[in-house]
Amino acid sequence: MIMYLNQPVSLTVSGGRLPIKGTLVDIGHDILVLHNGTQFLYVPIVHVQQLTRCAASEADFGPPPDPPLEGTAELSYRKVLMNAKGMFSELYITGNQSVHGYVTSIMNDFFVFYSPMYRSLYVSMRHLKALIPYHEQTTPYALEHEKFPVNPAPATLARTFDQQLKKFEGEFVVLDLGEHPGKIGLLKSVSSNLVELVTADGAHTFLHLDHVKTIHKP
Repeated sequence: MIMYLNQPVSLTVSGGRLPIKGTLVDIGHDILVLHNGTQFLYVPIVHVQQLTRCAASEADFGPPPDPPLEGTAELSYRKVLMNAKGMFSELYITGNQSVHGYVTSIMNDFFVFYSPMYRSLYVSMRHLKALIPYHEQTTPYALEHEKFPVNPAPATLARTFDQQLKKFEGEFVVLDLGEHPGKIGLLKSVSSNLVELVTADGAHTFLHLDHVKTIHKP
């Protein structure tokens, strides 16, 4: 992959319908950085299904400016999240659906993303497909900071994603941004890597914890 550094490339990312194209500007042991001509995209390598050089007709992305996140001696996924805290960003988690807001907390295997639409969104680190930080002065939907604070009221957080889900037992939750009605309902239990939900029709449905991407309370 290092042979394509500073070269135009096309990425196929798991869950994405279209390839991501841009100049490969940096590579860490678990994350890479593309510049698509207008934005920097930080993509965890675990979700890269294929990386190839762009065709010459699709390769004019222009010289990339300085990246918005502070550089480190060794690029890593966790360091990218740490540097993105408090900076308005866009996340791709499921398919081509994105959410906008701020990284506010980073735990062992998940992070909290505060969004105008979802408020506190708990995101499993293993399921983030891409993080796109915006320019420093940009705010979500051009909202004033007074109407959408970067620092929401603090909440008690668990160290791990499964422990955080257990905190929501007995509460109404939405999993994976509500992409499927079977992922909305009362969180009955979290046990042995299985999440039990009671859906709108009263049915009990079970999901393996490894496939739960996000959780939030409406």
